[in-house]
Amino acid sequence: MREITAEQIIQTVRDMCIEANCNLNADVHCALKQGLARETNETAKSMLTDILKNAEIAKEEQIPICQDTGMAVFFLKLGQEVHITGGLLTDAINEGVRKGYAEGYLRKSVVADPIRRGNTGDNTPAVIHTEIVPGDRLEIELAPKGFGSENMSRIKMLKPSEGLEGIIDFVVETVRIAGGNPCPPLVVGVGIGGTFEKCALLAKSALLREIGSQNPDPYYAELEKTLLEKINGLDIGPQGFGGVTTALGVQVETFPTHIAGMPCAVNISCHVTRHVSKIL
Repeated sequence: MREITAEQIIQTVRDMCIEANCNLNADVHCALKQGLARETNETAKSMLTDILKNAEIAKEEQIPICQDTGMAVFFLKLGQEVHITGGLLTDAINEGVRKGYAEGYLRKSVVADPIRRGNTGDNTPAVIHTEIVPGDRLEIELAPKGFGSENMSRIKMLKPSEGLEGIIDFVVETVRIAGGNPCPPLVVGVGIGGTFEKCALLAKSALLREIGSQNPDPYYAELEKTLLEKINGLDIGPQGFGGVTTALGVQVETFPTHIAGMPCAVNISCHVTRHVSKIL
């Protein structure tokens, strides 16, 4: 049995919150530069140039890439040989978020009640998904999620008879409806299968993959390619001003489902697709 202290988790999460919000991931940065290289629309080129410059300034000055520093979403892989000491795991994660958002001067965007509102003042509580895995390590992955893009996400309980075309039509329609609202170019996470809540979680976790990576199943890798081509043919473009760079990547994750269903969720992420991972 290996011990990890709550204080270790707090400090790690604190640092992750600042890092994720101030330093654009290398894969996103690379995809933006590739988009700039292939764009022919002059307005789109200008938008992508400004987006890249903004990211560089944020990194140099250690200030947020975007004013919406998101709701903190965590994916934890907790080794079953790990013992957390000095406090509860959930409390440690939330305390790390509290410290990170205060000390990093990150915007606090969480309200205490979905209808009655009232800002919690410290960006907690975080959304935490925990998986028990073999081993004696704790892997923490943080994906701050802004709601300009989150609000454009959708889920649909498709009938099996709607087939692959139904999936494609729903994903492309979701991006078309979103238009310029989620600050494209986008990263599009797609979850297929499971149950109502499982496919939504699949779509969210798909956003954690490196842009340009392919689903290991060639069938779904081809679906990713098809969806990306169709989405970039919508002429929404960077910030909605037109062009061929509406999406930087489309990433599909699947799970077995019931004979009577074919759930599909689309989780849209803006050009500031943030995630950072640490292992304790």
